Amino acid sequence: MSRSSFSLFTWTIGTQSILKLAAVVCVFHCMTGMAESSERPNIILLLADDLGYGDLSCFGSPAVKTPNLDRLASEGKKFTRFYAASAVCSPTRAAVLTGRYPLRFGITKHFNDVNQWLPESATTVAELLQDAGYNTAHLGKWHLGGLHVDAEGKRLDDQPGPRQHGFDFYQTQIEQQPVRGRMGRERTLFRQGGTVLLRNDRRVTEDDAYYSKHLTDANGDFAVELIEKFAAEDKPFFLNAWWLVPHKPYEPAPEPHWSDTAAEGISEAQHCFRSMVAHMDAKVGQILDKLDELGIADTTLVLFTSDNGAAFEGFIGDLKGGKTDLHDGGIRVPMIVRWPGKILAGQTSDAFGHSNDLLPTFCEAAEVELPSDLPIDGRSLLPHMKGEAPPSDEARGTVFWQLDLYKSIQRHYPKPKPYATEVAMRGKWKLLALSGTPVELFNVESDPNEQQNVVEDHPELVESLSAELKEWLNAPRTLRR
Repeated sequence: MSRSSFSLFTWTIGTQSILKLAAVVCVFHCMTGMAESSERPNIILLLADDLGYGDLSCFGSPAVKTPNLDRLASEGKKFTRFYAASAVCSPTRAAVLTGRYPLRFGITKHFNDVNQWLPESATTVAELLQDAGYNTAHLGKWHLGGLHVDAEGKRLDDQPGPRQHGFDFYQTQIEQQPVRGRMGRERTLFRQGGTVLLRNDRRVTEDDAYYSKHLTDANGDFAVELIEKFAAEDKPFFLNAWWLVPHKPYEPAPEPHWSDTAAEGISEAQHCFRSMVAHMDAKVGQILDKLDELGIADTTLVLFTSDNGAAFEGFIGDLKGGKTDLHDGGIRVPMIVRWPGKILAGQTSDAFGHSNDLLPTFCEAAEVELPSDLPIDGRSLLPHMKGEAPPSDEARGTVFWQLDLYKSIQRHYPKPKPYATEVAMRGKWKLLALSGTPVELFNVESDPNEQQNVVEDHPELVESLSAELKEWLNAPRTLRR
């Protein structure tokens, strides 16, 4: 081979090698870029029970210090106009899981622990994330049926429970009478909560590490345990943590929370309430610390809210009503979300949000496309969480609530009259109705405490909202089967 031929040969080989190397580098960078752009976060939902709009110090509580939830707010975004789907627990929990109004499933009040459950045919956020490769887990209160056990401690399969709704793992209390009713009356539901735990369809036994734990500790510690387990696996996780706090019975939380919340001039019930909230806040702190320790805080979306407005000891400021009532004191709740690097820290939004919005928000964050045939009543708040404008009133349309009539409000004062069983809210206008008949209309923008009933002043608006409400009430429902 001549020198010139050899030089041409080596140049050709060298060029081919460089081109191949460049192609490999290009592919690598493209794949890396795809991995970065499609990085799916872990998702943790923290749901309190009966926590009022003002029961966190970052929402103005004059009573309870919540430094860990305040930290979550300072590192994320606070929503000051977020609404639960109902003024009692079971309906809201159905909406959280399905993104649909609870009335769509015929859920019109809290469940009685006997013969009510979320239909297995309902598509839940856990199922959607599970199908997309997420580990899924539920811990804490459930109250959506399917948590009865036989004499051997095995879950009865006559009703769907957490696993039938998309959760790989779960730990919750047995929701069976007379057990739960008795523990409530005896005020042992929290302090002896570990003795009635159900984990992955089996009742925990006396030799289980969680058997002797306070319920809030059992829930918080199991959350940390699951986070450690999931972090070691090469897939994201969805952790659905539903505290029972601060629902009755009001029981003293363990030290140091009992001593730390002592104050002159307060009742024993208020002292218990404060200690319970402080205990929950401390457990939230342990969860946040574990995310930091494992180096996954930046890739984890954490959202905290409540299932309905405040019960007896909760704080709602000047809002009207409370638990079991459809005025804002019963349905307006705190909401905080944090996702470092995606959601700017220290932000506050007064945009409307709703329990129905959680499913589409989580799915968009996880890059899970909603099935085209899946009806959803909520709107994703993720773009707004990241800094874009919220869904407009026109895009969202009228929002509805329905709740069977509870004549006794769970507060220290009588239930406001006239009674209402439905709400239709369009932008700033909130219409309350009793069995479809309008009884009150408020401009919640200028009158957030619902003091000026203007139902007689806007007949055309009342007629329009009433017609929409009637159509919604008469829409087909998916009942349990």
